[in-house]
Amino acid sequence: MRHFDFAPLHRATVGFDQIADMMDRVLANDAPQQGYPPYNIEKTADDAYRISIAVAGFSEQDLSIEVKPNALVVAASKASEDAQKAYLHRGIATRAFERSFHLADHVRVLGATHENGMLHIDLAREIPEALKPRKIEISKPVGAASAGEELVDAQPVN
Repeated sequence: MRHFDFAPLHRATVGFDQIADMMDRVLANDAPQQGYPPYNIEKTADDAYRISIAVAGFSEQDLSIEVKPNALVVAASKASEDAQKAYLHRGIATRAFERSFHLADHVRVLGATHENGMLHIDLAREIPEALKPRKIEISKPVGAASAGEELVDAQPVN
């Protein structure tokens, strides 16, 4: 495993500590990534996303979606009703799973739908007004002339 030193990043940036910590966490994770169930993450608009998870064989009652601080956890467990069935071939996996997704700040889960063996979870990034970019007017120092004004030599009256 390679080790990266993010000290120069910390010296040259302000407020990006979370990104460096996340990169450390991802690079330190040597465990193989779980591949079941397959999923897609798509960007549906500028600030809207959709996670689609293939959950063939699971009903809506078997699925659980939980939102935690900065995390979305999708879990499923199937009741053992298949014990009395005798399969010649079993290719549809209905084993229990739990998959978590790390959510960025200000990402909110809008809702979920289950159709045709796919679980769709809609997300939106809602940036508060206080964090949106705003234009700062540059004020002039007291006594400075504006660009359109001409300076005139004045004589004292007294």
